[in-house]
Amino acid sequence: MPLITYSPKVFIPLTKLCRDVCHYCTFAQPPRRGERAYMRADEVLEVARAGAEAGCHEALFTLGDKPELRYRAARQELAMLGCETTIEYLARMCELVLAETGLLPHVNPGVMTRDELALLRTVSASQGIMLETASARLSEKGGPHFGSPDKLPARRLETIRLAGELAIPFTTGILIGIGETREERIEALEAIRDLHERYGHIQEVIVQNFRAKPGTKMADAPEPSLDDLLWTARAARELLGLEMHVQVPPNLSYADFPRLLEAGIDDWGGVSPVTLDHVNPEAPWPEIERLRGATEAAGFALAARLPIYPEYVADLDRWADPRVAQEIRKHADADGLAREDRWAAGVESTPPPLPAKEASNRLLLGVEELDEDAITALFQARGPELGAVLAAADALRRETNGDDVTYVVTRNINYTNVCYFRCGFCAFSKGKLAENLRGAPYLVPLDEIVRRCREAWDRGAVEVCLQGGIHPAFTGDYYVELVETIKGELPDLHVHAFSALEVWQGAATLGLPLDDYLTRLRDAGLASLPGTAAEILDDEVRRILCPDKVTTEQWLEVHEVAHSVGLRSTATTMFGAVEGPRSWAKHLVALRDLQRRTGGFTEFVPLPFVHMEAPIFLKGRARPGPTFREAVLMHTVARLALHPHIQNIQASWVKLGAAGAQACLEAGANDLGGTLMNESISRAAGAAHGQEMPPERMDETIRALGRTPRQRTTLYGTPAEERMQLSYGAPALTEPLNPHVNDAGLRRPERLIRPGLAVG
Repeated sequence: MPLITYSPKVFIPLTKLCRDVCHYCTFAQPPRRGERAYMRADEVLEVARAGAEAGCHEALFTLGDKPELRYRAARQELAMLGCETTIEYLARMCELVLAETGLLPHVNPGVMTRDELALLRTVSASQGIMLETASARLSEKGGPHFGSPDKLPARRLETIRLAGELAIPFTTGILIGIGETREERIEALEAIRDLHERYGHIQEVIVQNFRAKPGTKMADAPEPSLDDLLWTARAARELLGLEMHVQVPPNLSYADFPRLLEAGIDDWGGVSPVTLDHVNPEAPWPEIERLRGATEAAGFALAARLPIYPEYVADLDRWADPRVAQEIRKHADADGLAREDRWAAGVESTPPPLPAKEASNRLLLGVEELDEDAITALFQARGPELGAVLAAADALRRETNGDDVTYVVTRNINYTNVCYFRCGFCAFSKGKLAENLRGAPYLVPLDEIVRRCREAWDRGAVEVCLQGGIHPAFTGDYYVELVETIKGELPDLHVHAFSALEVWQGAATLGLPLDDYLTRLRDAGLASLPGTAAEILDDEVRRILCPDKVTTEQWLEVHEVAHSVGLRSTATTMFGAVEGPRSWAKHLVALRDLQRRTGGFTEFVPLPFVHMEAPIFLKGRARPGPTFREAVLMHTVARLALHPHIQNIQASWVKLGAAGAQACLEAGANDLGGTLMNESISRAAGAAHGQEMPPERMDETIRALGRTPRQRTTLYGTPAEERMQLSYGAPALTEPLNPHVNDAGLRRPERLIRPGLAVG
């Protein structure tokens, strides 16, 4: 469904003094005795904080053009503020808002020099100036811009050009009905288009209709008709093409605003739940739900955006100052639009509501296989379309799995938090709050691992899941010995262990082909592999997240070989950090293609990125995980895209929380994962959802949805009755022992094995 965007923002009128005297403007006011020329810092922050609390993303600074060049009062007050120019004070206030509230400043201070544009670029996400007209005629005596030196088209076009040279995402537009001809409107739009073709920086073009205001010289001037406005907006769309964004302010068309969609616009502009339109205070904003209703009635979905558009969010290294880019990523979702909720994986919070599920067509029910483009489109579903996708996945889940929800009684053992690989998302082997979250560097001895396995067995576990960091001294023999030791003590316990990276590294250290090494692990007692270390199976993304880890091809090879020697495995993804829907689609297609060949995957497990202590987030290079819509959609779309090849979709209560997992179970998922008993990796990243969900709580969570809980084995069989009975009312766990890694006396080898450098 095509999108119409808007920007939830607050308007901050930093000063209403202006050296220009446009004959239609009521925003600009002369100095008044007893009134300040500029908003104080505390006043600016008060507005910005109210906007942040109301869910806004943008702080729009509106102000007059260089008032210090006309008014002594402006010069005197700037001097008291320690500034020489209005632009300098504006930059200071942008920095304050950015630092104190996180709102993204967008600034419209009028004509600027290169240095002024560059200064504001360091503290704002985007900038703008309305061209208004390309006609110098309107600046002549008797024209609406007479006496307004900053309204000369050549000066404004020069500002727009300089912004292009500085790679500033920029807003401009035209004002119609102030005496220009239609031909002059076209000339202005062509001038805007030409600058964009040269620099690529004009992210939106506004077509604004003049409204006569009492008390101005143009109070009795005729206003452009709705038909004239629609004609101009259509002309803008035709001249600018489909790639540029065209905006018409909805409040200036009053009740007729839904008709603006007929002209091909794709943006409503800024809409504030907190402040009025200070430029047009007589024209209140339509309420968001009214805007949404009109948008959806026309066949579009409404989506909030940032002051910087998605195309520019996708390349922040070019289009934003590094400090500002860090803040932009905090506000952005995977499409580069505004995050629509404050939910985050691993955080204790109530998930936001999802749209009602609606009837869907048979295509989404798995009748036809979805290609990469179709999967990408499903990940971008919003509004009514989202409800249809959720309904389709839930119906397919019911058709495939019935109303049972499965889970496995397992113990998770992370045997070391020491790792020589440098995954940017991992807080387990490194983290700012290491002592609080992961503790000191440790290595669990074999006898302690066996003790934990026996304790789990006595509590009804049917599986132990073993994963850890890769200590520099580990070789493939370590993993074999680990499995043999466990199976020697507990021959009936299913050992589910070792990511593709551990398998690859183990084989490489021994100089063995993967099939020989995996066969050796199988013969030692390994029963299946977890699908971790997958992250996103797109090497462009992996170069950012985990550049020294296994490649997409190597991850797929490990699992294909494992399946060929009789080992089943799970498939996972870790999503919501730096990638987007296209990469997610590539990931699902890669899994589906491998499953079609081998049939070896038992389930798909989406793992939303937990950001709080992740190094890549702390460095400002990643988003704060997926939005809740995205987290649910990963389960939903996986159900539709992987059918019928992978039929089990798991919701991770550790990442999602119980309520979040329930939402996924109602949108395509059929499995609630494992009871875990211990969980270290998500906790190290800052997750707060606990280390164990015992069977009693699993059952309660599932029954609350009107579904039937069912314990399972790793391979989705039914556990023995005595196993299930032992799992209820289990005694408390003994505190695990994690000795310091130095106690093991391991020696670092001369050369570390990394993907691409292996022998054999």
